[in-house]
Amino acid sequence: MREPRSGDTATTLDALLAEVRACRVCAPSLPHEPRPVLRVASSARLLIVGQAPGRRVHETGIPWNDPSGDRLRAWLGVSRERFYDERVIAIIPIGLCYPGTVDGADRPPRRECAPLWQARLRAHLPNVELTLLVGSHAQAYHLAKRRLRTMTETVQAFERYLPDVLPLPHPSWRNTAWLARHPWFEGDVLPELRRRVATLLG
Repeated sequence: MREPRSGDTATTLDALLAEVRACRVCAPSLPHEPRPVLRVASSARLLIVGQAPGRRVHETGIPWNDPSGDRLRAWLGVSRERFYDERVIAIIPIGLCYPGTVDGADRPPRRECAPLWQARLRAHLPNVELTLLVGSHAQAYHLAKRRLRTMTETVQAFERYLPDVLPLPHPSWRNTAWLARHPWFEGDVLPELRRRVATLLG
């Protein structure tokens, strides 16, 4: 994981969140008005770093409020109510705003976003014991040179990143075929994921 930069803790979390939600850096490149979507509290013990909000999340302002979120909650073994308790689970995507679509698929997160906010927000999460890196964009940014050649190889080697980081594939229904081709994910990764999440959340 990238370390917070010196001086990033100078502001309070409330002030930082106000700054995040007022951000318009990517506005000229977005198909809609910027709407950063995240959930953060300094007491959180689990951090989920995804890719970027989809259209439905953009419209509701609720992270993972879509079929991908349903699958992710099933992977974690947590209820919707527990998932959205920001006192224990923080959610900070690599791109905080909906980037739009191309040819029916969501665009990748805007490159400007992560360098602006990831380290500063992470500096306000002193109690996080496990970070889930969901999808290749989250893994590329936070693992950097520690990431393996492909997302599949990185997830399969999940044990090398424990105990503080656990890489996951994106739970999009577009990845259903990937899950079918890699039964080790359900057999090896999910039990360890659920065990650690249950221990963290009590």
